[in-house]
Amino acid sequence: MLVHLNSQADLEDAIGVLVKQDPRLKPILEITGMPALRRREPGFAGLAHIVCGQQLSTASAAAIWARLTAAFDPFDPDALRRARADRLGRLGLSAAKIKTLKGLARELAAERLNIDVLANEDADAAHNTLTSLHGIGPWTADVYLLFCLGHGDAWPAGDLAVQEAVKIGLKLKKRPTAKEMAPLAEPWRPLRGAAAHLWWSYYRAIKKREGVIAGEQKAQKTNSVSNYVAVAKQPLMKAKITARKTSGS
Repeated sequence: MLVHLNSQADLEDAIGVLVKQDPRLKPILEITGMPALRRREPGFAGLAHIVCGQQLSTASAAAIWARLTAAFDPFDPDALRRARADRLGRLGLSAAKIKTLKGLARELAAERLNIDVLANEDADAAHNTLTSLHGIGPWTADVYLLFCLGHGDAWPAGDLAVQEAVKIGLKLKKRPTAKEMAPLAEPWRPLRGAAAHLWWSYYRAIKKREGVIAGEQKAQKTNSVSNYVAVAKQPLMKAKITARKTSGS
């Protein structure tokens, strides 16, 4: 069964299932209260937005995105693919980000990539599809799957806040690595994305601060806390996104 977290009701239903499925999560929920679902724009624009924000402060990322979307309105991958690199550079994009965005646009144009269908794929397969692309590392892939596509089983194994929350909540001796996080999350399939929301809320409750999705292994080394907060606090997109749950093998 493939579940999409497209509404607050979807998330609450998923959390309810998780608590029944794994009693260890009941005291976690009692501390956090019900997490709030946050969504961002899907499609090429959503992925490009995340790429533009890599390794930048919230203010800098917002300024670059505003200039980019003003220069390309509507924000079309073909227009971006045809744009001169020096023009994109004047808008504030680094050479690495220009290469990544142009590469994405070329993959879409050649129909080798359809990022809109990733929400209906197995979470691990969707993650691998994204991270196989130039400049898209685990941080970008996880943010896109969770916040843009509402993938119910996306699991940010490399997120330091989730790792720390799991360590404390499950009373582990040390913080698990990204590799160790995979088996720990097996009891929460196919709702690992909902579990991630719960663990982020738990981290915030016990640490009194927001978490940050871990830096990418490919294109980026670090990401500021403000970047994650900006992603996580985007308003829920009720008008454009309808809830749906799809059964699959």
